[in-house]
Amino acid sequence: MPIRTRTTLSFSVLAMACSAQAQSTPAAPASVGQLDTIVITGQRTREPSFDVPAAISAVTRDTIENGGPQVNLSEALNRVPGISILNRNNYSQDLQMSIRGFGARSTFGIRGVKVLVDGIPATMPDGQGQVSNISLSSVGRIEVLRGPFAQLYGNAAGGVVQVFTEDDALVPTASVSATLGRFGMWKVGTKLSTSTPGYGLTIDASEFRTDGFREHSEARRRQFNARWQSQLTDSTHVSVVLNALDQPVSQDPLGLNAAQFRSHKAGTNPFYLAALAQDPRKDVHQEQLGTVIDHRLNENTDLSGRLYIGSRKLDSALSVPISAQGSPTSSGGIVAFDRTYGGGAGQIAHRVPLGEGRQLKLTAGVEVEAFSEDRQGYVNTLGERGEIKRDEKNKVHTEDFYAQAAYDITSQWTVTAGARHSKVKFKSKDHYIAAGNPDDSGKLDFSATNPVLGVAWKVTPTLNAYANIGRGFETPTFNELSYRPGGQTGLNTDLSASRSRHAEIGAKWKYASRQRLDVALFDIRTKDELVVDTNTGGRSTFKNAGHTSRRGIELSHVGYITDALRSTVSLSAMRARFDDPFISGAGATPNVFSGNHLPGTPERNLFAELVWSPANAWAGFSGGAEVVHTAKLYVNDTNTDATSSSTVFNLRASFKQKFGGWEFSEMIRVDNVTDRYYAGSVIVNEGNSRFFERALPRNWTAGITAKYALE
Repeated sequence: MPIRTRTTLSFSVLAMACSAQAQSTPAAPASVGQLDTIVITGQRTREPSFDVPAAISAVTRDTIENGGPQVNLSEALNRVPGISILNRNNYSQDLQMSIRGFGARSTFGIRGVKVLVDGIPATMPDGQGQVSNISLSSVGRIEVLRGPFAQLYGNAAGGVVQVFTEDDALVPTASVSATLGRFGMWKVGTKLSTSTPGYGLTIDASEFRTDGFREHSEARRRQFNARWQSQLTDSTHVSVVLNALDQPVSQDPLGLNAAQFRSHKAGTNPFYLAALAQDPRKDVHQEQLGTVIDHRLNENTDLSGRLYIGSRKLDSALSVPISAQGSPTSSGGIVAFDRTYGGGAGQIAHRVPLGEGRQLKLTAGVEVEAFSEDRQGYVNTLGERGEIKRDEKNKVHTEDFYAQAAYDITSQWTVTAGARHSKVKFKSKDHYIAAGNPDDSGKLDFSATNPVLGVAWKVTPTLNAYANIGRGFETPTFNELSYRPGGQTGLNTDLSASRSRHAEIGAKWKYASRQRLDVALFDIRTKDELVVDTNTGGRSTFKNAGHTSRRGIELSHVGYITDALRSTVSLSAMRARFDDPFISGAGATPNVFSGNHLPGTPERNLFAELVWSPANAWAGFSGGAEVVHTAKLYVNDTNTDATSSSTVFNLRASFKQKFGGWEFSEMIRVDNVTDRYYAGSVIVNEGNSRFFERALPRNWTAGITAKYALE
């Protein structure tokens, strides 16, 4: 038979993901006016998301297709409670993504959130991640796990995002697509998918370009993603995933100060023009290959393993004034590195039947990851590479061990306990030693043991409740360790890992396959919170800021008003505060006080949508209206400025037609219908007060896809 999703236990990097290799179990087809049964992998066995005792959300293929041109994760994840994903419209710095406030400090890349693609980490061993290498054109499902059980994923305090390639087609299928939009945006792509008895293959390739709506914001991106899978025997399944990213052009338009942003006159400021003259930009190339093997030893025991390797090359020009690069201790204004990385992991899972439908599930595993990079810094002379100012060899090595037990006390009550022990080792060898610039070689080690405990109660067949508590930790990334405050050289060895305690209670309710309501309340206390100390010219230094607290509620509801009309509402409300005073930047006395808001973290996010999909509609019509509300964002630890809250309206329509083996689909979207002028994101603690990054004005996209299936 053609290869489809396995229902046996599959491998995950960590203790709570039993099938992260991305063989997504298809949702049961929904009747008209009924919700799909989403089968997720947030726990050790595949099960409906309703039954998982944790805050977990899934975004399906239909949502991804209707969310936009399928370029950025923000198109699909803005409807997920607890996550703030801000499209900076700055492809040099990537998206800003945080879960329950973790990751908001990041100037570029993803921090505090673990990202996996088909079971293979998109997060580097040091905790820094990127999402630009994720090809949304071939994504079938995205899962977001929040709360204490996410801590079993290791060095990520916020949560986990898992991305899964869509299922292989049952018959050979090929498609081509094209999308156009404002500001010179276009994307073209092609996809091939097929399966034969025992084998399956999906290949996706695309190219994206935009001129950008701001000065100096052009971007180009080419992506390739392929997954091959095979049912080698009745007991053994293997998948191989290959993806590549080529992003040769991604200009940085830089942030704006308050006067520039509020006057709409960025391009007339001489300091801004001088910064742009340094041609801030990024050129990045990345390739990654991984394999996941699942083997059923017997009906109660499963073995899993994973291996992956990758390389990433980056050349980034920063807006550092030439005058500031002359110091003997300066690292210059152009960063270049050549990095190789990889890892392996293994897991064993065993089930002990207890009778009366109860069981004891035991899981244990080990994971090892590492990267090695050659990093250089050069003088940036109006965008051109000058003399070398930094040359070092950096290495990171991680070791993780985890175990978990889930025990069914009764048919209604289940207790789960687990722990993960993590070691993260940083080492740097300095090869640039000159007058005034000493040997800055050094190393730094972190370790932690993080337990988690949870209880689940099946109150009724349509109501589940749960409570969880756990500890987590988050090390600084190598980029955060790379610079010391005050222009000093060498690793910032004064940084400590942040440690957090997470508590959560939640409930899930459903009604007649037409309504679904999820509610979660959480309380998080963090010690040694990692915060931005200074941020100038795209280069940040960091420090620990004592204690912080996060308390909030997440609510999501999806349901049918009529057979043709479906509504979705997602609400997040969070109080995130510094609990201890500390000094931010230069100074002798505390300037950040107890009770200050954590910057870059909105206190409210709201997403609401109405979708009308009448049965037997002309040309397969479906229409939707969205409203997205984001509360104000503080731009710095001292809370001296903030964005205004924003409410944005979006409209979309799609059509589908089928003629024999051909299927055509068209879509059109209008985002920010009222042309609201607002800040899409902020650069926390930016040293020149260029905090604000403007969101897109009114924007339209239109696309068409032609697909042929050999019947």
